[in-house]
Amino acid sequence: MQKTSPSFWERASFLSGIDLAVIGSGIVGLSAAIHFKERRPQSRVVVLERGALPLGASTRNAGFACFGSLTELMDDLEKQAEDQVFALVEKRWRGLQRLRSRIGDAAMDFQLSGNFEIFREDEEQVYQKCLDQIEYFNKKVQPITGSASTYCRSDEAAGHFGFKNVKHLIKNSCEGQLHTGKMMRRLISLAQEKGVEIFSGVQIENLEDSTSGPVLETAQGWELRPAKVLAATNGFARQLLPALDVQPARNQVIITHPVPGLKVKGCFHYDRGYVYFRNVDNRILLGGARNLDFETEKTEQFGDTDLIQRALSGLMSEMILPGQKWSLDMCWSGIMGVGPEKKPIVQKWTENIAVAVRMGGMGVAIGTLVGEEGAELLF
Repeated sequence: MQKTSPSFWERASFLSGIDLAVIGSGIVGLSAAIHFKERRPQSRVVVLERGALPLGASTRNAGFACFGSLTELMDDLEKQAEDQVFALVEKRWRGLQRLRSRIGDAAMDFQLSGNFEIFREDEEQVYQKCLDQIEYFNKKVQPITGSASTYCRSDEAAGHFGFKNVKHLIKNSCEGQLHTGKMMRRLISLAQEKGVEIFSGVQIENLEDSTSGPVLETAQGWELRPAKVLAATNGFARQLLPALDVQPARNQVIITHPVPGLKVKGCFHYDRGYVYFRNVDNRILLGGARNLDFETEKTEQFGDTDLIQRALSGLMSEMILPGQKWSLDMCWSGIMGVGPEKKPIVQKWTENIAVAVRMGGMGVAIGTLVGEEGAELLF
């Protein structure tokens, strides 16, 4: 990017007098900016976004309003303590309710349709293990969701969707789906209504806290000196703060052209949540499978690979739409932020800089709360 000095007008009217600069205009960044502005209406809050749109995962996710399938939570319990796992489930649940309250269900086409976990014919042992644990999980999440039967068997639905080699389904009746694009458009407009300024095309290349306060250096060669800074760049966080324990994780997504007579309705998880798909406008959106090649997908670069594209196409033809004609309309990828444990990082980095990153692929669920928690650190 060509470096150029700001004009007197730009420096005086745009780059100075910033009380809070939020880096990243995704769910977390916008939620933080809105919350800060609501608490301090007279403050000047500016969101800095390097792309034309929120570039990362917030506009590139599948629109799942979820907090955990059984196999995912069982996998988590093998790596983390029970209280940590269910504390995060509660945070996801509260985050979803906060998002719904903030945006409104109608504005983002939220549907409490229930989500399904798929078990193929060769996964009987895994399914039986889940059945043995349903009562345990329902008791653990009842204080969170308010439902005594959050998880339930739903084998009868398997035939309704037209799947092949799918023998069992377990339904989470408290999960749903939403329209990612409409959600983000409403979040952006809400921030602007509150008086939050959003500057797109501003890439921050260096961030530090000097003796006189934070200093932001942009790719354009500008220097900003806000009073406070919140870094909300999730999978890209280490570009600014290399010591953060955050790894990028790319997820690839494909979507079909409209499929005549599509039977699939709802959201579906497969293989511990690594694969997911849903119906959108009579299409199938299918994504994930990064567990087939963790190392290659540990990248900040958008794009796709033959291995995962073939795997997704194979699942589409062999399991989801068997015997049906379908054609690919689009493919894209998003960059998540993950780490050694499924727990976001929300902390003061220095006296005037805070971070709110590492959503672990659950930004839709926890992004609103994480953003507000990050803003709270800077009051």
